[in-house]
Amino acid sequence: MEIQALEYFKVVAELQHMTQAAEELNISQPALSKSISNIEAKIGVPLFDRQGRSIFLNRYGKIFLESVDVILNEFEKAQEEIGGLVLPGYGEVSLGFIHSLGMEVVPELMAKVPKKYPNMRFSLTQASSYNLLKGLEEGSIDLCLSQRIESKNMRIEWIELWSEELFVIVPKNHRFASKESIRLEEIKDEPFISIKKGNALRQIVDSFLKQVGITTNTKFAGEEMHTVAGFVGAGLGVSLIPSIKGINEYNVCKIRVSDPICERKIGVSWAGHRYLSPVANQFIDYLVENFKEK
Repeated sequence: MEIQALEYFKVVAELQHMTQAAEELNISQPALSKSISNIEAKIGVPLFDRQGRSIFLNRYGKIFLESVDVILNEFEKAQEEIGGLVLPGYGEVSLGFIHSLGMEVVPELMAKVPKKYPNMRFSLTQASSYNLLKGLEEGSIDLCLSQRIESKNMRIEWIELWSEELFVIVPKNHRFASKESIRLEEIKDEPFISIKKGNALRQIVDSFLKQVGITTNTKFAGEEMHTVAGFVGAGLGVSLIPSIKGINEYNVCKIRVSDPICERKIGVSWAGHRYLSPVANQFIDYLVENFKEK
């Protein structure tokens, strides 16, 4: 039984209309009918109930369709794997990334990758860590660049790529503005500008604040770090964020934290139980190589 015949059966089973299926497959209706009849002859039972011009998938057909779906999926995976070995770098990678990487890191990656893999294509999604995790769980994205994320529903693989130092930022007229470094506990009485809850950076910052016994007086929680920097620059509070592109354009001073060492680690994640295409695996290798000296 040929793969093409199984593909024909799947379309007929989905549409349950021979004429429409023939039109979609761009073959004649007699040829399609013969293909279905040949399958039924080999299986030994009718797979459809026929009433005049209408056809309906029967219980044998439903059982057979489940097997056909598995066969066609495995065949497609085999094609991708072999194609990836024969033609490295061919195919599409669905890549998600946290908002803060959209200013510089991901655009630079997208400019560099074609030099090594000119035929590698990307579908990009910028989202919060929560939504990236959801994408991995649902299979709508292959890989994501973010802090380590964990799932209660599945195993998430993660490789660290680089780490980013977190700095206290204060308005330029703040009493700490001239300091090169401070202990994190020194901001305990300051109004705080934060990232919104649900963001992985918020979780990291909250853990550092908790570590030194700070309960923040949060004046505002922004969607992303440039908003946070804007509110700090306006004199509404202080914050703890990575060094972001363009931060010098805001009315803020960036101060290193001497104790504790504050940093976040960024890596690439994927669903451990799900099939990962050769091109996605090649991109993981590229990321590890690209960032090993960062």
